Order: sequence, then structure tokens, then C-alpha cells
Amino acid sequence: MPAAPTVPDPTGRGVRFRIRLRPLLRRPVLVPLTAAVVFVAGTGGWYAAGGGGSANGAGGCDGPGEGVAPLARSLHLPWPREGQASVAVEGVGSLGTRGAQKPVPIASVTKVMTAYVILKDRPMSADAPGATVVADQRAADESYSSVETTAPVLAGRKYTQRRLLELMMVPSGNNVARLLARWDAGDEKAFVAKMNRAAAGLGMRATTYTGVSGMETSTRSTAADQLRLARAAMKVPAFRQIVATASVTAPGAGVTFRNTNRLLGHDGVIGLKTGSSTPAGGNLVWATRQEVAGTDRLVIGVVLHQRAGTTPAEGSAAAHEASRALIAAIRSELPAAARRA
Repeated sequence: MPAAPTVPDPTGRGVRFRIRLRPLLRRPVLVPLTAAVVFVAGTGGWYAAGGGGSANGAGGCDGPGEGVAPLARSLHLPWPREGQASVAVEGVGSLGTRGAQKPVPIASVTKVMTAYVILKDRPMSADAPGATVVADQRAADESYSSVETTAPVLAGRKYTQRRLLELMMVPSGNNVARLLARWDAGDEKAFVAKMNRAAAGLGMRATTYTGVSGMETSTRSTAADQLRLARAAMKVPAFRQIVATASVTAPGAGVTFRNTNRLLGHDGVIGLKTGSSTPAGGNLVWATRQEVAGTDRLVIGVVLHQRAGTTPAEGSAAAHEASRALIAAIRSELPAAARRA
């Protein structure tokens, strides 16, 4: 089925995020900023809180146009009743795609592509610190935002590539995403061009990136396209290690952040990335391990556009719940389905 055209946001400004981050050392306080979205600001202002259809082959496991794996037909998966979802099992195939694959805002799920491009341009092994990056004044100034999700960095301080990727992916630091983009490509516009070239190379025909952090509602994609990206990214050992990180401490700031993915560490979940905003709703790309016919398999799923138009917290909760239900059903039914196939 041909991809729906991308519909850009005419303003490109988007709606502020609210993803609730839980520092291990301090409790956040609520700071009302607008009538539409309530933000959570931590000490020092370092971060802010921020269904129908039929199965098809879009975003299948082994390539464009691949149909649903035969064993998927005997599964009874609890697909979300709204938004979009897509699931695949490495080495087995697609378990299906639900919802109209129309490009929608994806919020901080955007950072999956940001990390993927960084690691393509600046490869690093799974256990290596990577290159050294000096934080600029802009990234430091943006650390103290009350209107978006950020992580604290200090101007002139040297950081490892790994630590910055962790600060971008674990607490979803927008300022760190922009810092990495400037470091890699010289400016953010040039980096966004790289993101779109990478998307085209992966066959993500319904995806358009207009920023590196996900703040822009004009960055849009589909569950099927994000599944393609997640599969490619999870083949990079350093990426897999970073998205499985449960918590990260910001050097020089003394603040530790838990991963925004509340499913991490449960039911075999080893990643991947959250994102929520009022226009995007709740979004979650997840990866879990499951034994299928005696072989350990990677299962990747994408749930997008849950409870869009509500608060980011409500959308995030809905995306987590929808993903949790899918994972539980897959873990329960997939082994038996594989034996019958």
C-alpha cells in the first residue's frame, strides 16, 4: 500500500513536551506554565516533564513488502484501539501492523534517528566511551529550560560521546540532541538533512524529519517506518547498550536520571525510546527478548499516537499500557504459535 503523504505543520513550532522524569536524588515539583500543558521542572530547571485496521506487510521484519509471518495468524494480539502499531520478530517476520499508516508527530521518538545517524557517522564499540565532545555555551544555557526536556551540561566541559548519547536517550535531553547534531554536522540544519537521507536509505517513505529532538510537530512518521528504523538501530551494539541503560548521571551536576521507558527491565524489555506531547500523544518504541522454537529472538514493536490531544502524561501512560499488553500477549502466545507453525 503506498505511503500517505507527509503533512507538515505550518508553524513548525510544535507544542511543548511534558515528559515526567524522575531524578533518583530529588523529587520534581509541578510548575503550571500554560492552560494546555503542565510541565514538571526539577531542581535548577534542568528538565521538563514532558486503532482499527487490518494487518499488512508494511514495516515487516525482513524487508519492504514482506507479508505477515504465517504463525502470526494464530496469535490474538491486543492491538491498540487508536493510533498505530507495528510488531516484528527478527528471523521470524512481521506480526502485523494496525491503524492507518498516516504520518503523525512522533515527539522524542525522533531521537532514535538522531542517535542512529551519530553512530553511523562516529562509530563506537559497545563498551567504548567514543569521541570527546566539548559542550558549547548554547547547550549549557538550554540546560535550564522549563519548557522542554533537557539534561544538564556545562559550557567548556569535555564529555564522552557515550555519556552524551545516554543523556539524550535516557532522560531525553533535547539540548543534548542539538549539541550532538552541531558537533557532528556543524549545524542542526545539516544534521536534519542527514536524518532524512538515512530515512530514505531505510525505505522510510512516510517519514519527514524537521528537527533533531522531536519538539517540532512537523517531524512526522508512521509505526511501520519507525519499526524499520528500530530494527536497523538495534543492529548497532553501542545503540543497544545505550537504550538498555536504566539510569545515567550528569557529570558535574550530581543529578541521576532514570530511563523514561518504564517497561525497561520487565518482561525481557531491553529498550528502546519514549516520546510524548499533546499533538503527538504517547509514543513508545520497544524491544524485548523472547525464546521462539529454542532460539532467542529480538521482538521490536512501535506504538504511536495514543491519546493524542490530551496531556503528555496521559498519552505516555496509554502508550506504555498498550505496549505492555502487546508484550505480555506475545510472550504468552508466540512460543506455542511457533510450535504449531
